[in-house]
Amino acid sequence: MLLRVDAALNLALGIVLAALPAPVIAFLGLPTPDPPFYARVLGGVLLGVGGALALESRRGSPFTGLGLAGAVAVNLAAGTVLAGLLVAGGLRLPLRGSLLLWTLVVALVLLSLLEVKALSRASDGT
Repeated sequence: MLLRVDAALNLALGIVLAALPAPVIAFLGLPTPDPPFYARVLGGVLLGVGGALALESRRGSPFTGLGLAGAVAVNLAAGTVLAGLLVAGGLRLPLRGSLLLWTLVVALVLLSLLEVKALSRASDGT
């Protein structure tokens, strides 16, 4: 039950931060980040954590940790939000910054694919 509540809170905050951080942060009276890049990346990470917690809440034991399925959720959520920011976020980055962030996106996706492959092997018993 606690993991489900934790998952719901992380998912809700992640959606809010990834989708519209500046109005939410202003509403809360916190300093508004300019640009909202890091708040949105945090939103993506929170989406991943929330997804990982939701997956874990279905496993039955509170002591197993997030494991590979949770890592996939975190990596894909963070990578997707970061890619979205790079494509449509209007970021003014030097080439080296763009290359670094795109390399991170590719690394997160490739790592997730390897983790999914490991999960499928584990479920097949090989």
